[in-house]
Amino acid sequence: MQKYLSMHFFRYIQNELYAEDIPVRELINEYGSPLYIYSYKTLVRHFKAYDDSFDSIPHLICYAVKANSNLSILRLLGSLGSGADIVSGGELYRATKAGIRPSRIVYAGVGKTEEEIDFALKKGILMFNVESEQELKKIDEVAGRLSKRARIALRINPDIDPETHPYISTGLKEHKFGIPIEEALEHYRLAKSLKNIDVVGVHKHIGSQITSAQPFVDALKRVLILVEELKKEDINIRYLDIGGGLGIQYESEKPPHPKELAKRLLPILRDSRMTLILEPGRSIVGNAGILVTRVLYTKPGLGKEFVIVDAAMNDLMRPTLYGAYHRIVPVKKVRRKGIIADIVGPICESGDFLAREREIPQLKPGELIAVMSAGAYGFSMSSNYNSRPRVAEVMVKGKEHYLIRERETYKDLIRGERLVEV
Repeated sequence: MQKYLSMHFFRYIQNELYAEDIPVRELINEYGSPLYIYSYKTLVRHFKAYDDSFDSIPHLICYAVKANSNLSILRLLGSLGSGADIVSGGELYRATKAGIRPSRIVYAGVGKTEEEIDFALKKGILMFNVESEQELKKIDEVAGRLSKRARIALRINPDIDPETHPYISTGLKEHKFGIPIEEALEHYRLAKSLKNIDVVGVHKHIGSQITSAQPFVDALKRVLILVEELKKEDINIRYLDIGGGLGIQYESEKPPHPKELAKRLLPILRDSRMTLILEPGRSIVGNAGILVTRVLYTKPGLGKEFVIVDAAMNDLMRPTLYGAYHRIVPVKKVRRKGIIADIVGPICESGDFLAREREIPQLKPGELIAVMSAGAYGFSMSSNYNSRPRVAEVMVKGKEHYLIRERETYKDLIRGERLVEV
């Protein structure tokens, strides 16, 4: 069961890497390198793993758009019944353009602007996940100006350690996110008193790439105590948003399957009469995508070699930002001696690497390698640093493949810029 969300449709057939039923090499020949490739079947499998696991209670899966915001991925998930967890006006725009109904969208984030709040209220989203008293008052103000009532949940910080990387941990007291659980009751009293606010939910999200169910259980128990206290204040919660954060296997991790998470959470929730909202991102799209890159050069270094490829930190930031591990495999298996190498890109930074001191088969210029588990926080965190055009994205469905984002050109790099007279 634990392997389910690590199962994907990238596999070797006669020593050649395939994306579903298509050789990866053929996709590179048509679309160029570097290239993000996504598996349709994997996305469907992973979404249904959540939806089926929680089907015994009222629930809504709100895919975390920040993980990968490509319109085709959003449209596919929306067609399966997914809502969206957004953190910006741009993500709201994307989600609705992809066909996700606003009534299935929840809006988190500590820095919602007045313009973004206005946009979300006019769209009619399900609810705001509010992160501070000042934000709450600003939403009330904007809603009043629009003669609307804003549905809100307060994001509660339960002070639970998710045991993940510090940069993606969000549920401890020292983090910027949410309202400390000890202060939640007074904030709910304030929300109830505001004439343009409709209190409908409680929200918590403790972090990302969590590989144990226990932090979810501990945080939920704390939040449910708060829900009971709110009932005594005549504040009846209709939506319980437990966030996302379930991890995937990058290397040797063994994260729980959604069924295992459901097995731990459903007994606690069975009599709650609330609609459960989950916000998975990485665990749906992470292992559904790979980044394929071509070897440009190799050169010897001190005690190791350098393999220089045409993808770089601007294409996949996670190794540089978090020291994150991604498995790297040749697109065509070769029988050569193993070497210890840094796999690096063309960017003018020592931090530009996809892997360090990795044991790999000796590679030659022109050969292709695949960076696995790159579907989440890959393209969505990419940039044009060093004036590098962003890469293309392709969706594979069985024997069919679709270009879902064109490769940028040099002209795209200066789109919107204006020259001053000199």
